Amino acid sequence: MVHSNWGTWFVNDEIEAVEPFGLTMWYIGGTGFVLRTPETTVYVDPYFGDGDPPNIVRMLPVPLDPADATECDAVLVTHEHLDHMHPPSYRPFVDDLGADVYATEACYDSPQYDGEIGVPDEKKHVVASGDSVRIDDLVVHVRGANDPAAIDEVSYVIEHESGTFFNGGDSRPDSEGFPAIADEFDIDAGALALGSVGNVSAPGGTEIERTRWYMDENQLIEAANQLELERLLPVHHDLWRGVGANPAVLGEHAASFEFPRTIESVSLGDRFDVDSPGRVQSRAIRR
Repeated sequence: MVHSNWGTWFVNDEIEAVEPFGLTMWYIGGTGFVLRTPETTVYVDPYFGDGDPPNIVRMLPVPLDPADATECDAVLVTHEHLDHMHPPSYRPFVDDLGADVYATEACYDSPQYDGEIGVPDEKKHVVASGDSVRIDDLVVHVRGANDPAAIDEVSYVIEHESGTFFNGGDSRPDSEGFPAIADEFDIDAGALALGSVGNVSAPGGTEIERTRWYMDENQLIEAANQLELERLLPVHHDLWRGVGANPAVLGEHAASFEFPRTIESVSLGDRFDVDSPGRVQSRAIRR
């Protein structure tokens, strides 16, 4: 059961009320984004759950209830972890709006979620590195990723005529895969997961372990250079209690490197256009 802390205004009066001219994206927490174009609405890694308290505690508000959405053509999932492949967060898109789900084989066969995944065969699409899928005016290229904690992980390179967006899920630097992506694509903006080392247990676990979550600051800049990112969107650092990080220091770590050209400040609910730097002001503020 999902409960939105923000009511319905964010999804209905902000995301779905915008008429985009190109590819625009809203940050919804974790590595999650809503992508919209003049023809398409796609959710990437939507997660509106609470974690696994008291082991893993969500710190961010839940910005929307998927049952309140009226537009969703597809859901993209990077890997099988609970905060990426979470049926309560995507099933209303499938059941109510007819969205297709694109996810790795492990997402369907070995999800962390304890229950039915709820994707009928006609809406279920298994993706692997090297695949490409057209969703209306978007072309989604599935490429590899390096998440040592995942069974089967991918990244997504999402192309539109207005620009190209990359979502790496929970990937660490990838010395072979990421430079190959940079050779193949000119990425305008890329989202990478920033975290830290913390004493937490995995979902369903009982033992507390010192564990590295996502990339540290140096790894994040390393990955941004491997991908040759014009704009870096650091994400995931604010979702969980005890494994947070401060993206404000990334400029110091990036000072002697060619990439990224720009490091964006990313907060829950922020909107970004793929073809121009900086946040786009909320409709609620503009009114």
